[in-house]
Amino acid sequence: MRLLIMGPPGVGKGTQAKGIAEHYGVPAISTGDMFRAMKGADTPLAKQVQEIMNSGALVPDEITDAIVKDRLSQPDAAGGWLLDGYPRALGQVYALDAVLASGEDAIDAVISLTADEEVLVARLLKRAEIEGRADDNAETIKNRMKVYHESTDPLLAIYRDRGLLVEVDGVGGIEEVAGRITAALDAKLA
Repeated sequence: MRLLIMGPPGVGKGTQAKGIAEHYGVPAISTGDMFRAMKGADTPLAKQVQEIMNSGALVPDEITDAIVKDRLSQPDAAGGWLLDGYPRALGQVYALDAVLASGEDAIDAVISLTADEEVLVARLLKRAEIEGRADDNAETIKNRMKVYHESTDPLLAIYRDRGLLVEVDGVGGIEEVAGRITAALDAKLA
């Protein structure tokens, strides 16, 4: 099974990705986790990624594409995977298409977790308070939501047009949302 998971900040993508991957027996592959893991690595690419992240900039598509391509070629991903945090831009959709076209792989479904923005802002503000995240204030959260919609809505439209999109309400308890996701995926892929 080859899956993507998308959704706005605070909707629980990372939490749900781990459970979905475990349920279907595939690795959950998070670009954010891969970038963070590179902080301790001593390779030219890792050093380049570290410099970019330390400056606060986003890792360019070409580097992200190469890292994802390499990760998908690892033995544990041969039977499938769940990508969390990729693709995030139109060019990345086409880069992933090219990687998949080089083999006989195809995306089975794209999970889009949805939630009312006000609920997500409140959730993120609460998380910021609990975890002491001073940078997560109402203004920065609303900006992250705006950036998410500007960059991701076009991607969701592509996957909707391809018949791959599975929209799931992301509000509720972890188990409740996980149940909705697996039911929707099982129905789509049956």
